[in-house]
Amino acid sequence: MNEPDDVAAAVHRLEQMGARRLQLQFVDLFGTVNCVNVPASRFAEVCERGAWFDGSAIEGFARVLESDMYLVPDPATLTAVTWEAADGGPVMRVFCHLRTPEGEIFSGDTRAVLAGQLQRAADLGFAYHVGCEVEFFLFDLAEGGRPRSSDTASYFDDTLDAGTRARDQLVATLLELGIDVDSSHHEVAGGQHEIDLASQGALAAADAVLLLRVAARALAGTHGLRASFMPKPLTGVSGSGLHTHQALLRASDGANLFFDADDRYHLSPIARHFIAGQLEHAPALAAVTAPVVNSYKRLIAGYEAPAQVTWAHNNRSALIRVPRVSPAEGTDARVELRCPDAACNPHLAFSAMLAAGLDGIERELPLSPPLEEQAYEFDPEAVESRYVRSLPSSLGEAVTALVSDDVIVDALGAELVERLAEAKRLEWQQFSAHVTDWELDRYL
Repeated sequence: MNEPDDVAAAVHRLEQMGARRLQLQFVDLFGTVNCVNVPASRFAEVCERGAWFDGSAIEGFARVLESDMYLVPDPATLTAVTWEAADGGPVMRVFCHLRTPEGEIFSGDTRAVLAGQLQRAADLGFAYHVGCEVEFFLFDLAEGGRPRSSDTASYFDDTLDAGTRARDQLVATLLELGIDVDSSHHEVAGGQHEIDLASQGALAAADAVLLLRVAARALAGTHGLRASFMPKPLTGVSGSGLHTHQALLRASDGANLFFDADDRYHLSPIARHFIAGQLEHAPALAAVTAPVVNSYKRLIAGYEAPAQVTWAHNNRSALIRVPRVSPAEGTDARVELRCPDAACNPHLAFSAMLAAGLDGIERELPLSPPLEEQAYEFDPEAVESRYVRSLPSSLGEAVTALVSDDVIVDALGAELVERLAEAKRLEWQQFSAHVTDWELDRYL
């Protein structure tokens, strides 16, 4: 439940801002931000009693017979919707918890799932922090609605086009929302951009990724562009990932628990077990970190995206990369998981990633040697000798791995996984039955 002081502070802010309308935002199973609008004057009442909504209308939520749901705001997430003008004062928004009519946490509340995993980590003395590299495309729309890159620039190019202006405005908007941005730049492909978010607690980080997606789509339209977080929208160029830098801090004092100055790779035993856990559960992780059919067009060799279950310092095709840090930079020690993409629900992705890492720590799983070479260049016998496994090559394979992984199922909840698997199997079946343009061009 919300603390009275937190609610009072949020009400005071709404009054200071002169807000008339409040967006009660919540996230469905697949990471889409939905909202119910209420008068801002109802905020305190909604915090106490919740706001009813029809959960059966939201994809991935309750069945028709379980449709009554309530939204309970999280006052700490209250911010202005700076990109949406309104007569009579600014529009405000807040993320909400999802509750049943009995006041219980709804099993489909993905923010609650992540909060539960963070509490589990806290009980072990850990705080889980992540920083995300959010990649996306800005497209002009060509005839027929097909995407067309908004520029011909490449990695780190400094341009003065509409895409750069849209990205700069997006960064300014994120800062206004209280989201710390480390940097932004043009990515490898034409029209592709990246915004790097500062490391922070995983719940705040997941919320930040969702707000970035919403703001990017809104602001791109004002520049005549469309923002797309599709993992692989164009053939023959790099896809868009959500590379996620992770660290475990000591909950009591914030000390980084991944750093060891005496280790060859500056990795502590905790860090090694954490990496081993994520490698162990990598096939199941793929279902929630790379959750759409198109994700697996990105996870192929040759585009600095992982296709094998490996770790390394320098190899950017590895599933997990350990950035080099000096002893003076020990507080920045981290491990980067490179399979997530921005089509995911970050609450579920971070929940599964943390559960996998904690399983490695609790079982003290040993870490295999790093693989700095390009694993996909090895012959099959060499790959087997280096203990290299492949990630799932399709959404169908990933879902099969997910439902058979007891650790990840337990972390996300059996009911949630059942619903997610059902939806994703249907998505895969529909794609498998669809005749594509490539097939017509090749076989007709």
